Amino acid sequence: MEQKNKLKVFHSITEMQRAFGLPKPLHPLISMLDYSKVEITPAMLKDPFVMDFYNITYNESEGCRMKYGQTTYDFEEGGMFFTSPGQPLTGIEAATANAGFTLLIHPDFFRNYPLATKIKLFGFFNYSVNESLHLSDKEKTIIAGIGRNIDDELETAIDDVSQDVLIAQIELLLNYSQRFFKRQFITRKPINNALLERLDKILDKYFDDQIALKQGLPTVQFLAEQLNLSPKYLGDMLRALVGHNTQQHIHNRLIEKAKEILVISDLTISEIAYKLGFEHPQSFSKLFKSKTNLSPIEFRMSFN
Repeated sequence: MEQKNKLKVFHSITEMQRAFGLPKPLHPLISMLDYSKVEITPAMLKDPFVMDFYNITYNESEGCRMKYGQTTYDFEEGGMFFTSPGQPLTGIEAATANAGFTLLIHPDFFRNYPLATKIKLFGFFNYSVNESLHLSDKEKTIIAGIGRNIDDELETAIDDVSQDVLIAQIELLLNYSQRFFKRQFITRKPINNALLERLDKILDKYFDDQIALKQGLPTVQFLAEQLNLSPKYLGDMLRALVGHNTQQHIHNRLIEKAKEILVISDLTISEIAYKLGFEHPQSFSKLFKSKTNLSPIEFRMSFN
């Protein structure tokens, strides 16, 4: 364990569990902390820390607060969150949990398995903690059941198929989590639609107040920060709501703004391009034609 920017960095699962006064893991590369068997107290989590391994936490307890960046998430009725190696966890305030689990998996556990690559495709590992998964009662039963299977396998004598069984159960857990996140994008549509409205207002202001002229084209990172979301969550949310990613959304809003300026102003194509944040007018013209099948000049002429 070492200090890095005032964060404790745990390089191994054994090191972390020893620091927290927890039992030694049954396997050095994977550990299941079942809250009915081990006690995770608020005192253990008061200091910020980083783990060099994957974390999957399912918490049925109320009153858990975790901070990621500048945003705090409340587990009002329990839920799940996922972190990948290197993500900082700070400002954790939790009641002592007695239902749920934390599954810790070192990347080396997946070595030589397809999941070593596939796990990087599960975008929720790059969501912020405030973008956690809320589960229905039926979904909780499924997740808890898979957790028990993993726990039982870890407590079974190791044989030549033990790792295969564990990998299969972890992949099942991730696939169900993926399904439940997609369901959440649908069931939380009112909240996400409000975020979409905020996003469009941010983009309108960016173009109308000539911020683009000074700072260039708006970036995905900039928009995510304005909404207190991770870039990955923002992109997945937009795909669920409108069928395209954040970069495409920026381009679509930009083209709509360009059409407006072309119709109501006498600005040259170059002036419009610079106003919208392009360094080179040719790039603007190329994007505009790819979206409308017309050059900016052709579009303007169609209104005259």
